[in-house]
Amino acid sequence: MALSSFDIDAPRWDQSTFMGRLKHFFNVTDFRTVLLSDSRLDEAKALVESCRAGSIPPGTTEEQLHYAKKLYDSAFHPDTGDRMNLIGRMSFQVPGGMAITGFMLQFYRTVPAVVFWQWVNQSFNALVNYTNRNAASPITPKQIGVAYVTATSTALATAVGLNLYTKKAPPLVARWVPFAAVAAANCVNIPMMRQQEILNGIAVTDENGNKLGHSQKAAVKGITQVVISRITMAAPGMIIMPIIMQRLEKFKFMQRITYLHAPIQVMMVGVFSMSVSKLEPELRDVIVSKYGDSIQQVYFNKGL
Repeated sequence: MALSSFDIDAPRWDQSTFMGRLKHFFNVTDFRTVLLSDSRLDEAKALVESCRAGSIPPGTTEEQLHYAKKLYDSAFHPDTGDRMNLIGRMSFQVPGGMAITGFMLQFYRTVPAVVFWQWVNQSFNALVNYTNRNAASPITPKQIGVAYVTATSTALATAVGLNLYTKKAPPLVARWVPFAAVAAANCVNIPMMRQQEILNGIAVTDENGNKLGHSQKAAVKGITQVVISRITMAAPGMIIMPIIMQRLEKFKFMQRITYLHAPIQVMMVGVFSMSVSKLEPELRDVIVSKYGDSIQQVYFNKGL
């Protein structure tokens, strides 16, 4: 394909398939992009804009164009084209979310610890929601403040209330308090932060991207899906991890390394294992033919 006709905004993978969408979001949320300098990101943006204008620098390869678009999508707002703050980028969700979730799961026993880490989590969420807002539906500083205070209050009320309520409950129940607080706060934080979209609707387009108007129903559906997906993404780590840690802490070696419990949970929130026997047949055959029976489990970063 001649690069002069290269459509840099065309999906690299088939978005009508699950695998295509999965590859796209893995590409956009690659945490390695947060390590790049602003000047490198600006170079990528310049290349993307040049390609859109039909002026591709001589010697540029198709792979370079794909990589430039990856950096552009990971760091620049799709509506405004402005570079987003590092912490609010989706590519920062794996390291940032892993750390905060791990600490929430570890420090759940005392009210001060619960209050602090829920506050940190909601501050992080508010920044992410604001950074990735629909820029076509502007939100005022007052509305941002109200959304932040409301969500944080909801999380703290849920966490502190359940923390006190579960004092006499089985230890495992208390470990699930952070997840309940996160779920409750997400139900408030996201709709409040994106309230203008609900009030005024969001732009809807045809299959070619031509704007057709604004829809409040589309906004409600979209925001509802975001809330559900945020809670669903948090569920495996915040529900399963407490069960694992509850059992691990019964072993003497774990009782001797209490200072490592927090970092262990941070790592385990993001990394999960799977039996080789449950992999795709093609990949399983490759592993077995190369390593025999020496590898029974594989590990992967599930993201957040």
